[in-house]
Amino acid sequence: MLQLLIDADACPVVDLALFVSSQYEIRPILFCDTSHRIERDNVKTIIVDKGPDSVDFKLLSKLKRGDLVITGDYGLAAMCIAKGGIVVNHHGKELTSDNIDQLLAIRYESAKIRRAGGRTKGPKKRTEENNLVFERKFRQICERAILLKEEKEHE
Repeated sequence: MLQLLIDADACPVVDLALFVSSQYEIRPILFCDTSHRIERDNVKTIIVDKGPDSVDFKLLSKLKRGDLVITGDYGLAAMCIAKGGIVVNHHGKELTSDNIDQLLAIRYESAKIRRAGGRTKGPKKRTEENNLVFERKFRQICERAILLKEEKEHE
């Protein structure tokens, strides 16, 4: 069975992703640290001690090739892609080996500006339109992931 691993700390689409994954019989698992404790009925939640990257490493340890991952952390996304995960952010954008290097470079440059005392733009306020776009794109990714899994099972 396909899994959906959600980096739930600061993820604005947890409930929407759980709703969509339930329609495709994809088993969701939420990952968070003790300062967030995000739990939902009938959904497995893995809570780890607070610490740098503790959630990331736990999520990676549970990831299997072909599993879906939702995260806004480009570093975690890069590791999941390398391990064969299908990664999507909370905007519904699929993060792939074709675009992750550029996203990591932008993150690095933004951090450099902030360390030097500069300011960078923060995220825009989330709208219902953002949720609709995420849902539509996430459904497409779920359907493709299921087809890929079925193809591999028939090889």
